[in-house]
Amino acid sequence: MFKTTGSLRRNVHSQVADRIGLSIMRGEIVPGDALPSEMRICEMLDVSRTVVREAIRMLTGKGLVESRAKSGTRVRLPEEWNHLDPDVLRWQLQTTNVDSYLIKLFQLRNAVEPAATAIAASTSTAEDRARLRAAYEGMATARTNEAFVAADIAFHKGIYFATRNEFFWPIAQMFEITLSPSLTIAATGDHRPRSLVEHRDVVEAIERRDPEAARAAAVLLLEHSAADLVRIRGIDPFGEATVRSAE
Repeated sequence: MFKTTGSLRRNVHSQVADRIGLSIMRGEIVPGDALPSEMRICEMLDVSRTVVREAIRMLTGKGLVESRAKSGTRVRLPEEWNHLDPDVLRWQLQTTNVDSYLIKLFQLRNAVEPAATAIAASTSTAEDRARLRAAYEGMATARTNEAFVAADIAFHKGIYFATRNEFFWPIAQMFEITLSPSLTIAATGDHRPRSLVEHRDVVEAIERRDPEAARAAAVLLLEHSAADLVRIRGIDPFGEATVRSAE
């Protein structure tokens, strides 16, 4: 329990939250179970009670645990976790089955991104459109897969920001963590020329302020991205039974 996860990050209570959060994600402490006592965690990790209490407050704020006077601190159900929290996303990415993770991410994008792209075509500011154009140009001029993926992430984040709807923005923020594995896998294929055309079609439709064209361009881009995963990884993100078989 509370395994070391490599180099220490940020402050001490964040390190402790990392250890406990990863233990929860790995199923070492299951929903409904109590965490070890504060004193026991202090002994296990060689930290003070102040540090442990701050780590527990962090985990409580992320929805992973709840503390009650008579029953201690217990792990909450996954349905109650804040799955858009950057740390929760990072812990999930470190512990989950990669194929299952990619499938779920694609299902989210398929449900939301075409609509967000259509909204962006209507609501985006000149600054939003310039940001999207710059991200596309970054993809077009990238000389390495890493640079291509970074620009691709910036492009998709830009779509959600361009909705001018703050309820879409957390999805954009999560892409910094979640989208990189998917795009990195796809970037190893020979699809880049086609992908550039599809991203260009998206940005041009948004620049023309044409919601239906923007939606259609986003749908096509996602369909072809899913096909790349089928070809490269052998998984179908849009297959009904795929999530169950990948878990």
